[in-house]
Amino acid sequence: MGALDHLSNIFDCSTGRSRLQKRRQLQTVEIKVKIDCEGCERRVRRAVEGMRGVQSVDIDRRQHKLTVVGYVDPAHVVSRVNHRTGKRAEIWPYVPYDTVGHPYAAGVYDRKAPAGYVRYSEDPRVNQLARASSTEVRYTTAFSDENTNACVVM
Repeated sequence: MGALDHLSNIFDCSTGRSRLQKRRQLQTVEIKVKIDCEGCERRVRRAVEGMRGVQSVDIDRRQHKLTVVGYVDPAHVVSRVNHRTGKRAEIWPYVPYDTVGHPYAAGVYDRKAPAGYVRYSEDPRVNQLARASSTEVRYTTAFSDENTNACVVM
C-alpha cells in the first residue's frame, strides 16, 4: 500500500467519517457528585447536557448520583463536571449489596454509601476478603437446613 492510498483512506469523504476514527459505544456513566439543592442540580445538569453525544441525564439528589447515557467517555464527563461546576466528582464507587459475599468486611463496608450499596474496590486483596472462599462455602452449605444431605447430628 502506497502513501497515496494511505492518504486517500484517511481523507475519504464518501462515508462522512474517517475510517480510522474510533466510534464510541453507547454507555451508561454513573458519577458521584455532591448535590444539595435545586441550584446545584441545575448547574450539574447544564454542564453535562451541553456535551456532544449525551442522550439523557438523570440526577438522584438523595444518593448524590448523576447518570449519563450516551456516546461519551466517562473520564471526560467527570472532568467536565469538575471543571464546569467546581464540585468534586468521581466515578460511582458502589455496587449493590447482593453482589458482595461479605459486605461488612474491612475495606468494603462504607458508612457513607447509599442504602443497599457497598464500596467496590479495585484492590485484589480487598476483593479477596469480600468473596467467600470455596472452603467457607462448603462448610456453610454442609450444615444448612436446605441441604437434604446435611449432617445427621443437626
